[in-house]
Amino acid sequence: MKKTLMERLARLLCVKSMVTLILTVVFSIMALTGEIGQDFMTVYTVIIAFYFGTQLERTAQKGGGAG
Repeated sequence: MKKTLMERLARLLCVKSMVTLILTVVFSIMALTGEIGQDFMTVYTVIIAFYFGTQLERTAQKGGGAG
């Protein structure tokens, strides 16, 4: 269990995850203040789709499937 937790933390700290988390925080702040522009929405949507798409592909390659 400890090994699994450490592996998850290592994956969380990779650059892709950090960018996604930072963008999500920025998105949340902008949403609360009502300052979300269309350009930021487009970029955020593409990055989130890429992040979850690569996670799904990685899971499928390991044989875990998607559902």
